[in-house]
Order: sequence, then structure tokens, then C-alpha cells
Amino acid sequence: MFSDKLKTRIAGMALIGAVMTISAAASAGVVVKSTGPSSSSYPVGRQVADSASITLRAGDKITVLTDSGTRVMQGPGTFRVGEGATRTRARFSNLTRRNANRRVRTGAVRSGATAGTARSPNLWFVNVAASGNVCLYDLNAVRLWRPESEDAQTYQIRDAAGESSVEVPFVETETVRALDPAGLPLMSGGSYTITAPASEDGEAATVNVTFVALTEQYAAPDQLAQALIENGCTTQLGLLADTLEASAQ
Repeated sequence: MFSDKLKTRIAGMALIGAVMTISAAASAGVVVKSTGPSSSSYPVGRQVADSASITLRAGDKITVLTDSGTRVMQGPGTFRVGEGATRTRARFSNLTRRNANRRVRTGAVRSGATAGTARSPNLWFVNVAASGNVCLYDLNAVRLWRPESEDAQTYQIRDAAGESSVEVPFVETETVRALDPAGLPLMSGGSYTITAPASEDGEAATVNVTFVALTEQYAAPDQLAQALIENGCTTQLGLLADTLEASAQ
């Protein structure tokens, strides 16, 4: 049998190990963008400790969001994840501000962005041209964003059963429109089809989106990125990664 002294020592070692595990987990970043030959070794969603070293080959580019900032590593070379992270809190706060469009009623934020190069200015705007899951905090205050804003256009949103739909008109140069919650109530987990106006050849492009209601507040970029990954909100994750990567370089 173990002596009381040995039992106390073992318990103390276990406690130290638990503390070290918690500390390591708290200082782990998350990969949000990964390209190049080593991308399979560092896929999006993988957690890497701040103390870890990553060896990259030519053509590799890995973006990691950590508690201390955004770390962009480009090969070839060996990099310590936690060193040289760039603080991007201001850009993060601007991108994720939840009251960005309180002035929008039935309309509109105007933009002069060139078609094909536009990027949503807010993580919580629903991109009418992108399929997939969309994570939102408030399904009763949804804002639709379109990449192209030169012409007046009317989009239609329909539920999966095809029983309810609503039209969302954009006038010239408008990029953002509010969705009337009374016209089409949205449900978390519900799937909807967004149909663009018909093109000159008569074809109308459609995208399918599923809304996911977030129930927690995420103040740090790495925590929010992990939530987006877990809920499959890849379009928003890409926007978050691109924006913070650009501001970190």
C-alpha cells in the first residue's frame, strides 16, 4: 500500500499536471487559413499551442488566431506560433460590431466597391451570393449584403418547404438591406433559398443557406473562429481570416 507521504506527492503531481494542461489549452490558437504543401498537416480548425514550432515549406502560408493576436506564417522556415502575433482587436471589433446597421430600416448602406472585389464589411451580414451555414446572434434583425451594387435588384428568400417567401429589393448602389422578420420568420437550423434576379439569358442563380443562432458572446477572435468552425459557418470564417490576415501584414 502507498504511504500517506507518497499519496500526497502523487496527488500534488496530478494537480500540477492538471494546471499545466489547463494552461496549455488556454494558450492554444486555432488555424483559420491554410494553403500550400503543408496544408493537410495544419488544416483549418486545428488547434496549435502558442509554444509550438511550425516548420513550413516553400509555398506554405498558415494563419493562426491566438489570444494574443493574429499570426501569419509563410514558408519556408520554422516559426513559433506565439511569437510575433499582431494585435488586430480594432479590426476585429469593427468587423463584428453587432449594431453596425441600426440605421437600416427597409434599406440601405451604399458602397462604391467594384464588382468582384467587394468584401462584406460586417461578419453578421448575410452574403446573398454564398451558400452554407450562417451564424447569427439575432434572427429577427437580419441584414442581407450583396457583392455587386451597381444596378437595382430584387432578391427572393424562400423557406425549404416553399410555403413562405419574401422579396428584398435593392436600389442602385445599395449593398445592405434589412429582412422583414414579419414577412419571413427565420428559425435556427432552418434552411432557406436565396434567389437572385434573372440574368440576361433568363437564368436565376440560387444559393442555399442554413441559419445557426449563436447563444454565447465571443470577445476574442480565436474563440469566435472556433465557434464558426464548430457550426460550419465557413463563409464567415473565411471573411474573418482574410480581414485579420490583411491587417496583420
